Amino acid sequence: MFQIRLAKPVVAPIQATSSVVFMGRIILVPTTAMAKHVSEVEDGFALKRHRDKGKKRKVKGECTIPSPPVKHILSSYTMSNPISKRAVSDYVEIQAHEKVQHAERVLTEHVLGHDHDCWDVHTDKDRYWVVTSPTNLYSQHYFPSLDFTLSFHIGVMLRVTALQRGAPSRAHKSRFTPVWRRWKQAADSYDEAEEAEDFQAVGMRCRETLIQFVRVLTKPEMAPAGQVAPKRADVVGWCNLIANNIAPGDRNSYVRGHLKALSKSAWDLANWLTHQAGSTRPDAEIVLNATQNVIDTFGTAVMRRESGAPEKCPECGSYSLDVGFEPELMPRPYILECENCGWQRQQEEA
Repeated sequence: MFQIRLAKPVVAPIQATSSVVFMGRIILVPTTAMAKHVSEVEDGFALKRHRDKGKKRKVKGECTIPSPPVKHILSSYTMSNPISKRAVSDYVEIQAHEKVQHAERVLTEHVLGHDHDCWDVHTDKDRYWVVTSPTNLYSQHYFPSLDFTLSFHIGVMLRVTALQRGAPSRAHKSRFTPVWRRWKQAADSYDEAEEAEDFQAVGMRCRETLIQFVRVLTKPEMAPAGQVAPKRADVVGWCNLIANNIAPGDRNSYVRGHLKALSKSAWDLANWLTHQAGSTRPDAEIVLNATQNVIDTFGTAVMRRESGAPEKCPECGSYSLDVGFEPELMPRPYILECENCGWQRQQEEA
């Protein structure tokens, strides 16, 4: 007797499926297979991105980005003034002992009555900012921001100027060296003064300064023919003659009047302080500043007259003319220079 055993039906495991639409038909695709396929696709994109990462994207069309030009040919493509550029390049090469390859003015800013030109200078070793009036250079390694560098430059120069009080310029100081030396002595006595007698001494030194100033400028021919020349210590009388000589004509009548009034006021103040009992620091400061103002104002008019400087630049028409004074160039010590175009000329022979 036979026993018939029925085999158990083999039940295949049911796989999770996902439906995919292909050519209008719905097809069931195992999820594991689909996930594997999607993973392979993502891996493929990731591999392609990795391979393309180091490649430069090609620009379609004929437009190409040129490589940076060589520094020494950059000057061919700029509009900077060649004279100013040469002066800046010479300054950097002397100060830094490096060869300048390119210099370009990138900014001019007017601050407190002065134009500060900012230059971007490339050398064979470094790169600098050069700021003018007065001129100084700053390595861009330590001063990467031009705006910060300009602010720093102006602040430092203002402090230096405050310490070197007196003459408004190097040329002015060179022309009137003995006078400014006297005024500096008066300023030093003012700094050290504590009592009323000390402040009176400031007035006495200011009187001596004005007398020295007159002696430096006076010439016998300034006195009109038939008129007796003032005494050597007659500051007011000589200042009137000096004013007539350096500011002649109807055009300068107001300038001439201002010079005469200025000198008389300063002289009267110096005499008052010298004999004023109970003088104070503000009194001495007023007299010291008045004396400085006389030397500054008269000196500027004298230098303009002696140098023969024109009213404006004969090349570009600018009124920004600087008058320099170099004693070693005597008997023609004055150098005229246009701050705008760089035009220069030495004082003409009388």
